[in-house]
Amino acid sequence: MRFYLQKIGFYVVALWAAITINFVIPRLMPGNPVDVIIAKMGAAGQAVTPQTRHALEITLGGGGGSLIAQYGQYLANLAHGNLGISIVDYPVKVSTLIAQALPWTIALVGLATVISFVLGVGLGMFAGWKRGSWLDNLIPVTTMFQAVPYFWLALILVLLLTRVVSVFPFAGGYNVNAGLVPGFSLQFVGSATYYGFLPALTIVISSIGGWMLGMRNMMVSTLSEDYIVTAEAKGLRPSRVRMTYAARNAVLPSLSGFAISLGFVVAGSIVTEEVFSYPGIGQLLFEAVSNNDYQLMQGVFLVISLSVLAANLVVDVLYGLIDPRTRARA
Repeated sequence: MRFYLQKIGFYVVALWAAITINFVIPRLMPGNPVDVIIAKMGAAGQAVTPQTRHALEITLGGGGGSLIAQYGQYLANLAHGNLGISIVDYPVKVSTLIAQALPWTIALVGLATVISFVLGVGLGMFAGWKRGSWLDNLIPVTTMFQAVPYFWLALILVLLLTRVVSVFPFAGGYNVNAGLVPGFSLQFVGSATYYGFLPALTIVISSIGGWMLGMRNMMVSTLSEDYIVTAEAKGLRPSRVRMTYAARNAVLPSLSGFAISLGFVVAGSIVTEEVFSYPGIGQLLFEAVSNNDYQLMQGVFLVISLSVLAANLVVDVLYGLIDPRTRARA
């Protein structure tokens, strides 16, 4: 129990620090979101009065008051789920934009991350168990794809599979021209899967090599431990030694990396989503940065921070259940 209380206490402090940093950083950036909107209104020929500026300051969370007062108002808004108003899509709420983009990213990047982790760890386990096999010799090839620039790999796949061989569409999240409405209908799910296959393939190809290499090296190290030798001396089946004794301990470091990967699923893959024009969080963040939409940037960064902390907390708890030695050292 002490182990879990320590972990929860640490993440509560980390959550407060993330929220505070998320409040401070936008206020240290040059520029003012109110000035951005007023400039757009002036360019469109709309009249801008002092009352208009004051109303925008209130709407966007700016205006007067000390930094402490603004911080208190910021915490109160968070407690009510108010992340502010987007400048790019004014007057749409930031929470609405994030809620629209988040399912796309979780479906694409989340599923691709899980697939690459399962395949990478599974193949790495067999590569470490059968050292010198063809699978073991294949690892340098897979790690080469990990070293290739992400955008370059995405562009190569787009060229080969959408232009040279027209197998997949090159952009979008679903077939807009077919009149489909986002939902759980069979037609929409099939279209979204078809459009998301190529971006997902890019993520899997570029990340599977790291999981394979890490698991393979940990398997080789674990197989030299005394308890593995003892298990083999007792005459246990090779499959049981491989799964129960070797793989269970070798996978522990990969779980920590997997937690970070799951946390950053919410962040999306900015390059992949931009190359494929995929309507996820990554593209939303790119648009926010390009247009100096501070409220939207702040909201996206906060969601990313919360997801990373939550994923790490879950895996730390599971880590203690899988390996009791971590609880003993706490």
